[in-house]
Amino acid sequence: MPKMVLLSSYVELDSNVLSQWCKKIELTTEVEEQEVTNFLSLGWKEVLGGKKSGSLSLDLFQDPAAAAIDSIMWPLQGEVVPFVARLSNAAVGASNPNWTGSVLVNKWTPIGGEVGSVAAVSVDYPTSGPVLRATA
Repeated sequence: MPKMVLLSSYVELDSNVLSQWCKKIELTTEVEEQEVTNFLSLGWKEVLGGKKSGSLSLDLFQDPAAAAIDSIMWPLQGEVVPFVARLSNAAVGASNPNWTGSVLVNKWTPIGGEVGSVAAVSVDYPTSGPVLRATA
């Protein structure tokens, strides 16, 4: 499939499916650049890959009701919890890979917004340990 519109992405934190409150999902990974330039590099910078890291960014609609997003996220602050993310909530497969790992829930905003706006929160959680991609 050469193009895709995100209509039903899947996100789970600590075994809690958050898709019903989520309007944006972004999983980013990167590798630190370690410079190894020497006199034989002929004036060109040379690099190798170092430590890997990542982040899981979510835009969530706020909901303080029992068993809703606020009651799920509040007790997770300071915890490293597992996550699952997919482009679609359909079954995992070659065209719908599953990304898994753990994130540090390092903040939560229970109240935020302005007059007349939708109550929403944006979070960006750093990964802890490896991020894995699976198609089965």
